[in-house]
Amino acid sequence: MTTTPAAYDPVRVEAALDSPLSRWLWLVKWLLLIPHYIVLFFLWIAFLLVSVVAFFAILITERYPRPLFDFNVGVLRWTWRVSYYGYSALATDRYPPFSLGAEPGYPARLDIVYPERLSRGLVLVKWWLLAIPHYIVIGFFVGGYRAGWWDGGLVSVLAIIAAVILAFTEKYPKDLFDLVIGLNRWVLRVAAYASLMTDAYPPFRLDMGGSEPAAPPLPRY
Repeated sequence: MTTTPAAYDPVRVEAALDSPLSRWLWLVKWLLLIPHYIVLFFLWIAFLLVSVVAFFAILITERYPRPLFDFNVGVLRWTWRVSYYGYSALATDRYPPFSLGAEPGYPARLDIVYPERLSRGLVLVKWWLLAIPHYIVIGFFVGGYRAGWWDGGLVSVLAIIAAVILAFTEKYPKDLFDLVIGLNRWVLRVAAYASLMTDAYPPFRLDMGGSEPAAPPLPRY
């Protein structure tokens, strides 16, 4: 059987750096995003409630109900697009759509492979006990938690630094972009795991750049 990238890592985070970018739009994006922050506040309340329902469904049936799964993936996608436009990346000037869908034309994309079966045992411990080491690490990345997303941590600091460099040079540093996306990718993988959407334990690995790493080669016998 051929191993595909999606099978290798069920959480797929992709991003493309837009060019050109406005030198000064980033100063007012917090204002432009207020409608999204209001909607996301309510979406994340729903996300948490759906996760509770999914917890009991997995415990009883070993399955994450597909409509609930699709909704929570949609919330993560929406949040990732808003964060990418805003202060977790500042890497596009394209206003994020009000959508739970995949939106393949947008430069920030997220997909999570639907699991046919999930472990009853893991659902009891992965979201709090097993994820603790990751929580400690990403706490340095994300800082505080507001409006359903992170801000104030290393990710936001690096994005602001990139924006300041952009203001003076008209270029977003590629190496800084790769690092920012790698940090966001780590956080999103942990978010999916802690939200019971996969049993694949997130790797302690910083996969930088806008594209997901390729699957490892198959062993030869």
